[in-house]
This record gives sequence, C-alpha cells and structure tokens, in this order.
Amino acid sequence: MYNGFVYLDEAIQGVRWDAKYATQDNFTGAQVPGCAVNRIVGTAKMSAALREVQRMAKELSYGLLLWDGYRPQRAVMHFLRWVNFADNDRTKSTHYPNIDRRSMVSQGYIAAKSGHSRGSTIDLALYRLGANEMLPMGGSFDLMDERSHHNSDKVAAMETENRKLLKRLMTESGFKPYEYEWWHYTLVDEPFPNTYFDFVAGV
Repeated sequence: MYNGFVYLDEAIQGVRWDAKYATQDNFTGAQVPGCAVNRIVGTAKMSAALREVQRMAKELSYGLLLWDGYRPQRAVMHFLRWVNFADNDRTKSTHYPNIDRRSMVSQGYIAAKSGHSRGSTIDLALYRLGANEMLPMGGSFDLMDERSHHNSDKVAAMETENRKLLKRLMTESGFKPYEYEWWHYTLVDEPFPNTYFDFVAGV
C-alpha cells in the first residue's frame, strides 16, 4: 500500500462497503480502470476521522456504508473519455435520467481533478444496525440529478432529515460536504491537498 494510505475495511472495524467502480454497478456500466479490487482505500488520516463518525453513528444505532474513497487519476480520465465517447446510454435511467451525459462535467458531477485522487474524499451513507438497510436518502449513489443536491426540495422530509444527520456527523468529524452530492465529503485538513495519485491499490 502507498505510504500514508490504508484499506478502510481494515482500519475501521465493522464498516460496510461496496466499491462501486470495481464492479459493473456504476454509471459507466463497467469496471473502471485503476479500480482493481472491491475494497476501499483512503488516507490514514481520513480513516481516523471516519472512526469518529462511526462512533457517533453507532450511538444512534447506525453504521457506515462506503462506496468510494481513493480513486486513481486514470479512473478520473476514464470518466472524462466515457462522457464523450460512451457507445450507449444503458445506465441513463438509473444515473442521469434528466441530463445528457456530455453535460456531467459542466454541471459539476465529474471533474478533471477529483478530490478522490488525493485520498481524503469519501462517498458514503448510513444504514440501520441490525436491520442492515440504508437510511432513505432520496436518491441512490451517483444519481446525477438535482435530487442529489444537499439543498434539493425534491425529496421527502424524512430523506432531508437523514441527509442532515449524515452531514452533521461528517462535519463534526472534520469533513466538508459537496453541494451537488449528498454522499460526498472531503476531509478539511487533508494530508495531500495538492497531490493527485495514480497508484492502483490491491495489485
């Protein structure tokens, strides 16, 4: 493992994860280059902050479900190519029902330089301990739509409250939210603020 990085499933006891970009269950419809194994990597500093989130969530009978952490720069470049050259729109109904995929960059859903490549950005949700079901959040991971915005008025009151709970737990533990994606948070005091890594974890 690259120095300063850890596997989050090892560093955070009991965390759940589903590394979407290592599978076909993502907006591209295929495993993404650089995402070699279904495990999630992040900086050791971020994992320490997430342990505090987990501690507070557990007091409320919730756990953490992680979808993406460190993302190699080659994966980001693949997204940029896919936006312009994908051979079909088979994931449109699930991930971008109301926009053209070519507008994903201009609308802020895909960036040429992603905080994920710095290792201290995490995509996550809360789930109920025991029941193992995700809290309703008013939309799924990587739904590129106004419904995913933190200030969206297109979701139910309970879903809004669940988003506020996740936001409170994350911000109190040193993270800042991304306004267009309710699941996306970056550590404020990240250890590599100017470095975009491209190593492949797990190989």
